[in-house]
Amino acid sequence: MRLLLTSGGVTNPSIRTALVEMLGKPIEESTALFIPTAQYGHPSCTPEVTLRSASSDWSMTALGWKSAGLLELTALPSMEGERWVPWVEQADALLVDGGDATYLAHWIRRSGLFKLFPRLERTVWVGVSAGSMVMTPRIGAEFERWTPPEPGEGTLGIVDFSLFPHLDYPDFPENTLAHAERWAEHIDGPAYAIDDQTAIRVVGEDVDVISEGHWKRLE
Repeated sequence: MRLLLTSGGVTNPSIRTALVEMLGKPIEESTALFIPTAQYGHPSCTPEVTLRSASSDWSMTALGWKSAGLLELTALPSMEGERWVPWVEQADALLVDGGDATYLAHWIRRSGLFKLFPRLERTVWVGVSAGSMVMTPRIGAEFERWTPPEPGEGTLGIVDFSLFPHLDYPDFPENTLAHAERWAEHIDGPAYAIDDQTAIRVVGEDVDVISEGHWKRLE
């Protein structure tokens, strides 16, 4: 799977260009599934927030896709795999919204989506905030809002670095670089602090930063 790990989504031309390159074709010729599941695990998310994330003009679903649908992971265990697995395999991109990364990781495993990952070599995973953090090995206590039912169940560890999103976001006064550096002191391994104008692109072993804002790699 190809990863475009963002803090705020496809927010500028540079990130959009990177997405098109990863898709290998225009967005207008590509299909996408929007996954809002992480929102249900975060105390700040409401039904109104979920609806805006899926349907507003600034949503990732509004980028001009050939088609865009909604995939709710909590519903998948009640469905036969032959019904929903083709939806995922045929999508060019999975648009994974923010919320709680640990809750999202739980449902990626519980739904069966995680078992499909090896088969999604050409699929582009476009994460927003927790939708990006879920791919990291750890997120730190500052971002843990939900307690999983299985002890020790954490994020997925698909990449070997951690993420501190929404750097210097006006509505999150605690998300300063100084706070990110203190957070990184308790994270085992490399990490990136990124603002909402920044994304990290992962294709195979290649990792690079796409930004029209500011970011910092933290050791």
